Amino acid sequence: MIKKIKSVKVAKRLRLHRKIRTQVSGTAERPRLCVFKSNMYIYAQLVNDDTATTICAASDMKLGQMTKMECATSVGKTIADLAKKAGVSTVVFDRAGFKYGGRVKALADSARESGLIF
Repeated sequence: MIKKIKSVKVAKRLRLHRKIRTQVSGTAERPRLCVFKSNMYIYAQLVNDDTATTICAASDMKLGQMTKMECATSVGKTIADLAKKAGVSTVVFDRAGFKYGGRVKALADSARESGLIF
């Protein structure tokens, strides 16, 4: 069943995300770091696409009064720490159709600074 998308902007992002996902896939050795941002929060998770499992996930829902950029930076550090605990050092970055800038870039940069390689 085809779901009707209300917004043209969301439909464009989802089309782009499907195109990106044809090229980006995560494995056990190199999982996919998937980023999703809503108007309020930002989420990141490491996914093994071979077994369709989530290795670890982080979000800024529990964080206090911070700006959105600070929250994205914090989530990047958190996901990198969780990845290290899970034994993952290299990942494939999946921006999920979002532009690589702003909060998505802040999350990616902080994850790189914390030790993830992508």
